Amino acid sequence: MEKFKIKDEYIQLNQLIKAMAWVANGAEANTLIDSGMVKVNNTVEYRKRNKLKPGDYVEYKQWKVEIE
Repeated sequence: MEKFKIKDEYIQLNQLIKAMAWVANGAEANTLIDSGMVKVNNTVEYRKRNKLKPGDYVEYKQWKVEIE
């Protein structure tokens, strides 16, 4: 599992997906989330701007990242 260190209190889900380079742009990130392809803490997440904090983890296909 990869780790992603945030600089602020939280990072939004769609911003994390872009930062991890899982997609080319924000529109693609939003499409992944809308289609139910992204899980946060083992639950399918549909909120694009879900605030992720340290300890949360995100999964998409074979990738998994933990927020630090």
